[in-house]
Amino acid sequence: MEKSSERIEKKKRPRTCIACGQESPKRALLRVVRTRDGRVVYDPTGKADGRGAYVCCDAECIKTAKKRKAFAKALNVSTDDDLYTQLETLCTGGNNE
Repeated sequence: MEKSSERIEKKKRPRTCIACGQESPKRALLRVVRTRDGRVVYDPTGKADGRGAYVCCDAECIKTAKKRKAFAKALNVSTDDDLYTQLETLCTGGNNE
């Protein structure tokens, strides 16, 4: 058996914003993850271990997610307002990693 010199490309599935429902590439969205110990944190790498949910980098989507308690529902854990403040800061150009 010969090894193929071609690399098999990984399927790039779009992710869905939990606020507006729009599908976008993974890198175009902000990822929030529930870690194994139950903390909910912003994941700038997109590779953190745990259950993840995505939201558009748009202040309106973040406000909608907050109003609907979308992260709490998607991640099955309570969230606090600090998370939404951090995400809004990232979208408006501040760097709060």
